[in-house]
Amino acid sequence: MKFFTDALNFILHLDRSLQGVIGQYGGLTYGILFLVIFAETGLVITPFLPGDSLLFAAGALASRTGLSPWLLFVSLATAAILGDAANYAAGRLLGARAEGGGIGFIKREHLEKTHAFYEKYGNKTIVLARFVPIVRTFAPFVAGVGRMTYRHFAAYNVLGACLWVGLLTAAGHFFGEIPVVKRNFELVVLAIVILSLWPVAHEWLKARREKGQGPAS
Repeated sequence: MKFFTDALNFILHLDRSLQGVIGQYGGLTYGILFLVIFAETGLVITPFLPGDSLLFAAGALASRTGLSPWLLFVSLATAAILGDAANYAAGRLLGARAEGGGIGFIKREHLEKTHAFYEKYGNKTIVLARFVPIVRTFAPFVAGVGRMTYRHFAAYNVLGACLWVGLLTAAGHFFGEIPVVKRNFELVVLAIVILSLWPVAHEWLKARREKGQGPAS
């Protein structure tokens, strides 16, 4: 229980948490953030990591702590690209077992939600999913399972990573300096989490309603 409480406090107070990391590790912060973004996008066991809010907070702190916005963008976009590429490779290797329920730590419901996302948006899912937690982590895996050609996947992967990292760090860099945002950073982070999770919650509620109605007997 303490772990989850500490994790929640870290996420809600990302500005102070990151300032502490920067103060302690200096330039190594780029590497730490790289690993977090790589894990969130590249490992199907870590879809819970705070990608969106972390990017926003990192962008907000860049102007206050000496972090280079450009180096931040390049390192984190690279992490997102490599993470998706690793996830795609895992999907090609383990896909059949995962879909058959042979890998216990991969939740079938997450795969099903991602499949539904693909049915709705097609290959553009690789780009759009960057802005949807959980789906973001499973989209490249499902692309590998479905044997999407790597040439197509790579193009969408690079575009999606650059848009996701660029837009969120730029938003943090711009809005993070506004006094009202600085004073209420916890609420801003919470709003980002809620907004990013809304598409997943909406689809879940929609599926529940449809399942509840069921076919007429």
